[in-house]
Order: sequence, then C-alpha cells, then structure tokens
Amino acid sequence: MARYIGPKTKIARKFREAIYGPDKGLEKRNYPPGQHGPNKRRAKQSEYSVQLAEKQKAKYTYGILERQFENLYKKASAKTGVTGEILLALCESRLDNTVYRLGIAPTRMAARQLVGHAHITVNGNVVNIASYQLRPGDRIAVREKSRSLESITLSLANRKKYDWLDWNDADKQGVFLSYPERVQIPENIREQLIVELYSK
Repeated sequence: MARYIGPKTKIARKFREAIYGPDKGLEKRNYPPGQHGPNKRRAKQSEYSVQLAEKQKAKYTYGILERQFENLYKKASAKTGVTGEILLALCESRLDNTVYRLGIAPTRMAARQLVGHAHITVNGNVVNIASYQLRPGDRIAVREKSRSLESITLSLANRKKYDWLDWNDADKQGVFLSYPERVQIPENIREQLIVELYSK
C-alpha cells in the first residue's frame, strides 16, 4: 500500500508545522529531521523546492496520493474560478475529510478508517470510498448500528463547527451545505504555489 504509515512527527517536523494536529514531538524539536539536527547548514531553497514542499504538505494533510492529487488539480483547472481555491474546496469535499470536519472522527486517518469499514452513509446508502466527492445537499450520517461506537461518541463531544456543514446530533447526521470558500478553510496551505508548480 502506497499510503504513508510512518511517524507523523517526522512529517510535521519536515514542514515545521503540526499538520496532523497537536504534536509534543514537534514542540520539543521544531527543526527538520536528520542526523545533524538543528546545526546542519541547509542550502537556500529554490523556487521549485518551495513549490514542491507546499504540494507535499497539502497531500500529507489531506491524505491524498500523487495521482489522485493530480486528478483533483486537473478537475479544478477545468472549472471557472481561482484554480487554487477550487482545488482546496475539492479536497475539503472528500468524504473522509468531511467525516473528520463533522467531528465523527478525531483525525482524517480515523475518518478514512470509519468510511472504509462501512460505518458512514451518504444519502442513506453506505459508501466505503474515502475519496468520494460530495455535492451540496448531500447528507452524511453514521450508520444506525455504529452510533454507539465509543470512538465516535468521544469524537463528537469535541467537534468544531464549520460554516459549510450542518450537524444534527440527535440523528447523527450532517449536511454538506456548499463548497467552502478559501477564507473558511483553516489549513495553512499556500495553494498558489501548487498552481505555479503544476503550471510549469
């Protein structure tokens, strides 16, 4: 399986940012990994390396592989509007990401697992494809027999609210209201650098 399953802190240190959530390891060692530590002289980054790093950060953040990400970019560039913003909106509209945003799972990896194990329904039908693209008006719910799962209950107790999503706690059901605008997406990603990289 090509998906990254190694140490999360190592990736967070690479980008000097807690892309997987709060990270004590990153707080202790806020410098890139490597045997020479913080004293290593690092060459000045080229324009290409900065753009590539931003793309890699977006891929790791959303848990998307290279080919999937490239396909999302092609889809975003074919639409009218700002390509970078549309790209992030498409990433946000993935089923695994929406399950995470609704608070059903504490992380995107956990959300991916819930989707893969058929705990989630979309418009009343079980969907076990994490990359499933949601459309405005789609209803995302926890399957009735899965609602008592402790991991889901604990996660929902700490859920955050997002303007493009609506959640009904009684029915354990949410609605994908619309594609989010860039100002609504909290991720620290410079999408313009990704567009510049693919435009070369």
